[in-house]
Amino acid sequence: MSVLKSWTGGAIVLLALAGGLRAEVTVSQSNDPGEVAEQGLMSVLWQERSAMSAIDKRRVTALTMAPARSKNVASQKNLPPVLSAEWLSKQPAANGGDQFQCLSQALYFEARGESVKGQQAVAEVILNRVDDPRFPGSICGVVHQSNRRGCQFSWYCDGKPDRVRNPAAYAEVAKVARAMIDGAPRSLTEGATYFHTRAVYPSWSRRFDKTAAIGHHIFYADPIRTAEN
Repeated sequence: MSVLKSWTGGAIVLLALAGGLRAEVTVSQSNDPGEVAEQGLMSVLWQERSAMSAIDKRRVTALTMAPARSKNVASQKNLPPVLSAEWLSKQPAANGGDQFQCLSQALYFEARGESVKGQQAVAEVILNRVDDPRFPGSICGVVHQSNRRGCQFSWYCDGKPDRVRNPAAYAEVAKVARAMIDGAPRSLTEGATYFHTRAVYPSWSRRFDKTAAIGHHIFYADPIRTAEN
């Protein structure tokens, strides 16, 4: 009986020593015992990154950011997400101060031949620029901004008088301007801050992401930067 106990006790000691050796080897493979947990976390993060990279970058932005709205919001209760001729026909004549006048003029000279949707898209670009610190912080500042080639909006400094010769068209774009200033969602161009007509293909457009093509205009935004680029 004593021999059996002695053998059993010896076996227990050997097993304990073996376990200790295994434990020592396990720890010695990593100078930090927490690395195992860290490796698991890195694996999860890698899987998440791989899944996110499979989604269109602008779709991720749309999912994670609230729709842009004008800063000076009077009332948004009766404003549709996309303006329409039918909705505009039910609105009273639009009016407002200097900023309203600047946006109305810009829409008249840039987009009076567009559909209401096309006019809304151009208004979005102007308001997106107002909210972008790289551009002037007011509608009039954006519309009147100059560059090395002249003006951001060519009609403003093309040397021709800026006369409104079509009062009906101006009245319509003025309603669009009023709605956008009052907070209609910027739901058409995915944050675009640039556009050009389909008749041209400027070299600068290659540096940006195309976000929409509406009417006679194509819209662009800055590329979204990710960890991969």
